[in-house]
Amino acid sequence: MQRASPFSLWQTAIILITLLFALPLFTVFSFVFQPAGEVWQHLLDTVLKDYIINSVLLMLGVTVGSLLMGVSTAWLTSLCDFPGRRLFEWALLLPLAMPAYIIAYTYTGLFDFAGPVQTTLREWFNWGYRDYWFPQIRSRGGAIFMFSFVLYPYIYLLARAAFLEQSVAMLEVSRSLGNGAWRTFFQVSLPLARPAIIAGLSLVLMETLADYGTVQYFGISTFTTGIFRTWFGLDDVSAADTFLLTNVTIH
Repeated sequence: MQRASPFSLWQTAIILITLLFALPLFTVFSFVFQPAGEVWQHLLDTVLKDYIINSVLLMLGVTVGSLLMGVSTAWLTSLCDFPGRRLFEWALLLPLAMPAYIIAYTYTGLFDFAGPVQTTLREWFNWGYRDYWFPQIRSRGGAIFMFSFVLYPYIYLLARAAFLEQSVAMLEVSRSLGNGAWRTFFQVSLPLARPAIIAGLSLVLMETLADYGTVQYFGISTFTTGIFRTWFGLDDVSAADTFLLTNVTIH
């Protein structure tokens, strides 16, 4: 009797595990073949436009913010020497240890109207309610800052690894040809690190679109909040899965 080879057993095990993890995805895609109901048509006529606009603007803002913070800190800690560099090398990863909604709660408590920052300013300068302007933390801009501040380490980690792998001799050749530090960065180092930066940015945007706690707390209607409201509020699984498929498409 012929025995099954270990290789075929491993193949079978891998296929079964893959199917197990892909089962939720298959379930979601099965709703593509179901006709759209009245709930989905109602959402399409009323709130879908806001979900799309808010989600796209959130992605654009987080892209700019996380790239600025992630790439700049990766460049400084990998190719520049300054006091405290070794401390910043690992300290810049710490935001990943905190969920975005926890950071949102913390900063909202600090910078809200009743928070210690605005309260102290009013006491120091004897200001009233309408005597000064302060950025609204619970807004789309505030959410963009929160996501950028928490998720930029994805870009920082991959970009720093890419910068460290680059040859110092290549950078010195660029400098010897008359290129300054900034020109060398934009024309040599940054293009070489582009694949790593794009990979980190992809993780950042996936985390942004998948987040529920932060956008819900800030009152921003995105695809994630739409999925929860449709599923648990309107009790329509089919319409919620249609939202989910749209969100996956944007991913």
